[in-house]
Order: sequence, then C-alpha cells, then structure tokens
Amino acid sequence: MTDTQFIPRVFSGIQPSGGLTLGNYLGAMKRFVDMQDEGSFQTVYCMVDLHAITAKLQDPATLRHNTRELAAGFIAAGVDPAKSILINQSQVPEHAQLAWIFNCVARMGWMGRMTQWKDKAGKNAEAASLGLFAYPALMAADILIYHATHVPVGEDQKQHLELTRDIATKFNHDYGVDFFPLTEPVIEGAATRVMSLRDGSKKMSKSDPSDASRINLTDDADTIAKKIRKAKTDPDALPSEIEGLKDRPEARNLVNIYAALNDQTVEQVLADVGGQQFGSFKPLLADLAVAKMSPISTRMAELMADTDEIDRILAHGATQAREITAPILKKTYEIVGMVG
Repeated sequence: MTDTQFIPRVFSGIQPSGGLTLGNYLGAMKRFVDMQDEGSFQTVYCMVDLHAITAKLQDPATLRHNTRELAAGFIAAGVDPAKSILINQSQVPEHAQLAWIFNCVARMGWMGRMTQWKDKAGKNAEAASLGLFAYPALMAADILIYHATHVPVGEDQKQHLELTRDIATKFNHDYGVDFFPLTEPVIEGAATRVMSLRDGSKKMSKSDPSDASRINLTDDADTIAKKIRKAKTDPDALPSEIEGLKDRPEARNLVNIYAALNDQTVEQVLADVGGQQFGSFKPLLADLAVAKMSPISTRMAELMADTDEIDRILAHGATQAREITAPILKKTYEIVGMVG
C-alpha cells in the first residue's frame, strides 16, 4: 500500500433527540465552531437522524421538529453554513450505503463488545433492534464516507471511534488499498463533560426530572441566571490550585463551566477566583453564562419561527456533501468489485 494524503477534514454529529443543553453546547457545538473558525480543516456537521431511531421508533412530527431545532442550535451556536457543511444524515444516502459495506467488514465480536450496546440493550438484548446493534458501523460510515481525518468526540464515544479505525484498517488490509484514513479523535477542553447543577457526580441530562439540573439552550437570560444562583455547592471557598477541587464535584463542575465559557483553563480561573466564596463566584458565572448563552436561545427562537430557511440550509448542505460522498462511495464499490 502507498501512503495516501487525505484532505484535513472534520466530521461530527449529534442525535436530534430534543432538549439541547449547556452540555451539548460546551461538549460539542462550541468545539465544532472553534474547529470551523480555526481554518485548518474542512468541517462537516450532521444531524444524525438515522441514529435517532435505533433504540426506538420516534413520533415522526417530533423527530422532524427535533432535527430542525438541532439545526437551529448549530447555527445559533456559530456553525456557519458558509464555512461548514451542515447536513441532515438521511438526506445524504451514501451514509447508509457505505454502512452496509461496513456491516460486512465489521465482526460480530467487535459489535458485541460495544459498551453502549450492552448498556442500552440491557438484559433484554433479544428484543433490541438490529439497528442498535449495528449502530457503530453506521457511525463509522458517517465518518469515513467523508474520509474524515479528525472527529471531536466525548469520552463516551471514543470506543466507537476506535471501532471506526478497526473497520478502516480491515477494509484497507483485505483489499490491499490505502483508501480509508485512520481517523483521529479530538478530545479537549475544560468542560467536555458537563455535570448536573444539582449533583456534580452525574452528567447534565435532558432526562433528569429536575429542570434546575440543567441549562437548556432554549432558556432565557433570567432562567439561566436563576439556575446558576441555585446550583448546588459546598461551604468551602474556591481553591487557588486545581488539586483543591478533588472530592468537590459541584465546585469542579462550576469552575469547569466558567473556564469553558470564558475560553480559559481551570488553572487560569482558579488563579483569578481562588479564595472566593460561592456567594461571590456564582454571580460572576451567572453573568458570563447569560452573556454567552442567551443570544443562542434568542437566535434559536428566530430560526424556529422560519423552518423553511432551516430546510433550505440543510438541502444546500446535502448537495455540498454529496459532492464529497458520491465519489468516495463509487470508488468503494469499485474496490469491492461491484459493477456499474
């Protein structure tokens, strides 16, 4: 095999499952915008609606709404359709077509070891959908149909990216080619995993019964400030060194959020606020969160008032995407030996 030079390209996606939170913004969307604006990569960002039906079938109207709301969230957060390709997965059929090839490359043992399969299927795996089991092969296809070289991922998706690399390696080896890249994960940032405002040991989640546990991307300025002020803390002052956050999950979470929103490291934040009580720090965090997040909720509301514009942006993105994906699928078929 010869070394192939791949265009530096980022791909990532989020399921349109509704209920976008600060965790989605800091853990994914903000990082997407940073990589877009850095200018070192071509960036492709996706609403992965095919993945959204793997665990259970969705109400069609709800799925359509959630997909458009997610697109509005991307745009409001700063994903610029003039700089990035913004797509809805099901509008680019090459994703599903390459997934079938990868279903035939991936091994049952690989799929059975996936942590998310074990977690979501649980003890009643016989009743789980085949789509849930094969989900990682579609995720690999999402990435490799663009020859993506880098994927920003959270820790919970790292295993799936390792599987993507395994599939690319096996395909390249079996066919004696150097066609698919070994995509690199990008895991960085102070708040790649945002925790609950009510329990710093749990991930911030839209499924938490308490709305006070999370900041929704649709929350207005007053609601954001109120939730920060009421966030759970401990009685001690903030430390000046990062070691002082050990065994203080709520304190660590709020400092991480501040650092991520303000584009600082945790060390920089503690150098500024070390010694302060939460009665002083929380207003600083509330002001920062309102300044960064309330424009996003306002812009999302504007976009959702004109979903025709969202649909137009996604249709244009699909056209752009297929200029990349169609030739890659065609070449894949040629390598495999399909005629046509």
